[in-house]
Amino acid sequence: MECDLLLSGGRVVTVDGRRSVYEPGSVAITGNRIAAVGPAAETDAAWQAARTVDCRGRAVVPGFTDGHSHLFQSLARGLGEGLSIWPWLCEFMWPYSIAVTPDDARVAATLGAVEALRSGITTVIDNHYAPTDPETVLAVAAAVESAGLRGAVARGMIGHRTPVALARGLPPALFRYSVAEELELTRECMRRRPPGSTVEIWPAPLNLSYVDQDLVRGAAALAAEFGTRWHTHCSEGAKDPESYLEAYGIRPVEWLAAEGLLDERTTLAHAVWLDGAEIRRIGERRAGVAHNPVSNAYLASGVMRLRELREAGAVVALGTDGPSAGHRQDMFEVMKQTLFGQRQHTLDPAAARCEEALELATREGARYAGTGAGILTAGAPADLAVVALDRPHQVPLHRTVSALVYASRGSDVELTVVDGRVVFEDGRCVLVDEEALLAEAQERSEQLVSRAGFGGLTRPWNH
Repeated sequence: MECDLLLSGGRVVTVDGRRSVYEPGSVAITGNRIAAVGPAAETDAAWQAARTVDCRGRAVVPGFTDGHSHLFQSLARGLGEGLSIWPWLCEFMWPYSIAVTPDDARVAATLGAVEALRSGITTVIDNHYAPTDPETVLAVAAAVESAGLRGAVARGMIGHRTPVALARGLPPALFRYSVAEELELTRECMRRRPPGSTVEIWPAPLNLSYVDQDLVRGAAALAAEFGTRWHTHCSEGAKDPESYLEAYGIRPVEWLAAEGLLDERTTLAHAVWLDGAEIRRIGERRAGVAHNPVSNAYLASGVMRLRELREAGAVVALGTDGPSAGHRQDMFEVMKQTLFGQRQHTLDPAAARCEEALELATREGARYAGTGAGILTAGAPADLAVVALDRPHQVPLHRTVSALVYASRGSDVELTVVDGRVVFEDGRCVLVDEEALLAEAQERSEQLVSRAGFGGLTRPWNH
């Protein structure tokens, strides 16, 4: 039998239904699908490949899904330290987002996409909210796709300034559109990048705690009409459910459930401050949650109740939360922090294991995003990564999964395949002029920092 690409002789961690690990194993790819996975001797003998990659000393794993990112924040990397979530938003991220131009957003998204591909991420849910006119949103989606990623741009919608938004100090310049205008602009974007696009558009009311409830209802209706998922921030900070309860007399997830808005199309970012009833509702409705442990630690937001959510039935993905609050698009770092956060929070060293972290980053992430990827099995989308395992920080090698989750990092990825196409190898993203991109990103970031009045944040040392 003939195939286009054969990844031969690696430690193949399939994350399939049986959690098969082939050491050594091989993966055959034809077109944009995996044709075969199995022991190296059998697979290599059965397939004649147009190209064979020697993967000895390497792991072959499903591509990672970043369930929640903000690629436009790439140009703010390294700034805004020492603030909890609401001061971070009001004093730093909101002013930054208001100052971002359409070209800034396009360049930042490309930079973030390149960084993601270099660390084995093959799908990203990019919650984009600066700027949100259709041309910019579609340009961001095109930039992500052009770099070689798949996924969705979740168009951030904020609508009018609600009493909660006013009380919490959101700046007036954020509120550019009415609820009806937000929904119509999102509909236009979804028409132009419908479901099945390599990078889709999803509706994304920005935050349950302060957007108008009609905006949330409209987003869920749009997702149902087009057959996509929808996305929102949910109870990232401790004050989020408190302010919602004060304004509406009900907690936010309970309201979603009561309105019939909580189902498999719902993807909630963070979901740190949930009570037991909200966890049960999310699980009962099989809704998705993106856990962002690095960002949650950076902003001191708290620790998500991972075990209870999974046992209730929630679909839990992992997310980086973007290059500003998370600083790196590195799912190896996210997997490790997931385990450390749970153990520190519960004082139980067995609260979560490395196998579970890899599952969340791959197969559960793909369930959350609805891509059908995240596993290495015949017929699955050919989204995967080849990871070096022979570097000083990984030797000696005893257990492949442990070495991946605890010892490896994004820079250990040597090859990334998305939709059957090699998009990163030999240290470069093959579809992007990285040298020109980095130069433009640096220049634009300096202009943006000046324009936003953030010069004081760039001091070499803060006393």
